Amino acid sequence: MEETYIDSLDPEKLLQCPYDKNHQIRACRFPYHLIKCRKNHPDIANKLATCPFNARHQVPRAEISHHISTCDDKSCIEQDVVNQTRNLGQETLAESTWQCPPCDEDWDKADLWEQTSTPFVWGTANYCGNNSPASNRVMEHKSNLASGMRVPKSLPYVLPWKNNGNAQ
Repeated sequence: MEETYIDSLDPEKLLQCPYDKNHQIRACRFPYHLIKCRKNHPDIANKLATCPFNARHQVPRAEISHHISTCDDKSCIEQDVVNQTRNLGQETLAESTWQCPPCDEDWDKADLWEQTSTPFVWGTANYCGNNSPASNRVMEHKSNLASGMRVPKSLPYVLPWKNNGNAQ
C-alpha cells in the first residue's frame, strides 16, 4: 500500500486519458489535460462521471456508486472529517485581548494644508521656519527634481530626440 501511494504521487508517472486511450499524460499535467480533452470529446464526457473524492477519477456513470464505495481517496477524506470533529471539542478560542489604540486625531479641526494659499506644484516642496498659517514669513520653493527633469519654460515643448514626424 505504501509503495502504491508513493507511486501515485510521482509527477512523471504516465496516466492514460479516459477520453482518448492513445493519450499518455504525465501525472503533473493530468488535471489540465482532463479539462481540455473533456471539451474535445463531449460525447464521451456525457458517459463518464467524476469521483467526488478525486476529480482525476473519471468513471463510467453505471459504475460510479461502486467506485465511490471502493475509492482509495475516500479514506483520506473520511480521516480528515474524523480529525476535524475530534478537534472541534478540544479547541476553545481564547478571548481577544486586543484594544483599539488611542487616537490623537481631531477630524473637526481644519487641516493646515487647506489653510495655505500656495498651490501644489509637483516636484517642489514648501519650506518655512514656522508651520503656522498665521506666520508672515514668505515661503520659499525648492525643487527636488534633477536639472534634466524640470518642466520646460515654454510650451509646446519638443523633445530633442523626437522630430515631430518631420522627415529629414
